[in-house]
Amino acid sequence: MTFSLAAHDAATGRFGLVLSSSSPAVAARCVNLRAGVGAVSSQNVTNPGLGPIGLDLLAEGLTPEDVVARLGEYDPYLEYRQVTVLDAHGRSAVFNGSGTLGVHAFAQGEGAVAAGNMLADPGVPQAMIDGYLASDAQEFEQRLLDGIAAGLALGGEAGPVRSAGLAVVDDRPWRLTDLRVDDADAPLTELQRLLDLWLPQRDQYALRAVLPADAPSYGVPGDE
Repeated sequence: MTFSLAAHDAATGRFGLVLSSSSPAVAARCVNLRAGVGAVSSQNVTNPGLGPIGLDLLAEGLTPEDVVARLGEYDPYLEYRQVTVLDAHGRSAVFNGSGTLGVHAFAQGEGAVAAGNMLADPGVPQAMIDGYLASDAQEFEQRLLDGIAAGLALGGEAGPVRSAGLAVVDDRPWRLTDLRVDDADAPLTELQRLLDLWLPQRDQYALRAVLPADAPSYGVPGDE
């Protein structure tokens, strides 16, 4: 019960994934990113363990197609899953098990892959790809959000969505951006609000990790 978009920003080397669902806390189960390696989303009847396995296989040098071909070795119920895989070369692959729910579809573009199940329209994944590639936003995170917004505008999931998430990694071993809306009436609207709050502070918080003496104060009590 999820639609998602993963992308690789070739200019910065960053990977990102944005998604939304009628289920609560979707980003906690489906978002898998690794710096320098790639992005994996396991959705539909989700097995959260497939994401780390897929990233490990990518790190070993397998192509996304090879990763998809190998996943059945790790999950005897793979036919219940919908999985997207994206690597550092911008190549992608998708697995749609025979148990994928409702209207389901996927789309691939330059450095991006999108997929969804229980969709209102089979064109939703392509709308996400097109929206992402057409976005002229400066920030990668905003282009990802523009992409999924285009999918929602075409109908998104057949039922009302309740949760959303957006995460990005760069060359550091933690997520540069990691925003979640676990339950809300308009989760993508709330995700946009959080992103607007986060982006002006993102790089300063990253600086705190690598050069804390140079990081700015935010004026909160005890941190003047």
